[in-house]
Amino acid sequence: MSTNKVTSADGTLIAYDLLGSGSPVVVVGGATCDRAKMSGISSELARHYAVVNYDRRGRGDSGDTAPYAVEREVEDLAALIADVGGSAALYGHSSGAGLVLHALAAGLPVTRAVLHEPPYSADAMAAGSREYAASLASLLDAGRRDDALALFFSITGLPTEMVSAWRAEPWWAGTAALAPTLAYDSAVMGDAAGGTVPFESARAAVAPSLVLVGGASPAWMTDTDRALAEAMPAGSLRVLEGEEHVVEPSVLVPVLVEFLAELDAR
Repeated sequence: MSTNKVTSADGTLIAYDLLGSGSPVVVVGGATCDRAKMSGISSELARHYAVVNYDRRGRGDSGDTAPYAVEREVEDLAALIADVGGSAALYGHSSGAGLVLHALAAGLPVTRAVLHEPPYSADAMAAGSREYAASLASLLDAGRRDDALALFFSITGLPTEMVSAWRAEPWWAGTAALAPTLAYDSAVMGDAAGGTVPFESARAAVAPSLVLVGGASPAWMTDTDRALAEAMPAGSLRVLEGEEHVVEPSVLVPVLVEFLAELDAR
């Protein structure tokens, strides 16, 4: 498969694979994810749609241009959408869902969107989000990528012993190479300001949108994602019973296809 590249507004080259055929759907990965890690969901979804599986800037085969701003990533999505026909649906997972919300609020030509567990903080967690953003910036400024990655894993609730053991795994070095982009995801989620649901952006997101949350995820995740869905003019919430933050493509894709097909039929 040949890699496609499109030039974003600031001149950064963004790499993507185009899979399948039909209406375009752009897959937006979260923290530490490049298009290789999103290939499973992309390949399964490509049985139904033309799927754009791309490397967010600073990852994989895509470029990166300083200084970073969330607006540049929105421009990346705009360039991808223009390259595949001028409008598209978006599926975003985790902080990738946060980026999808930014794109919706910016008025990109999005036909419909699925926001899968954007990890916004509950009000009581806002101080911790601000602390994470500051600690992450300090570690990255010092070039301590391994420690930055370990910090990220720790805030997801993984035990310290597990994270320490992972440092010896063969995959660790490649993932640590993506550590600078953790700051990008932190900016997308607004961690420095507390990381709570950005209601102004939600109210500006007018495209039909489905917010997904796992039934086995923490209660605060359900609460924040429900608040997000209720704030979106055409938003709805669906709980995936028994699921956590990461859902197997065989379970997830039928849910996506059902939502997208309902809208196609209107």
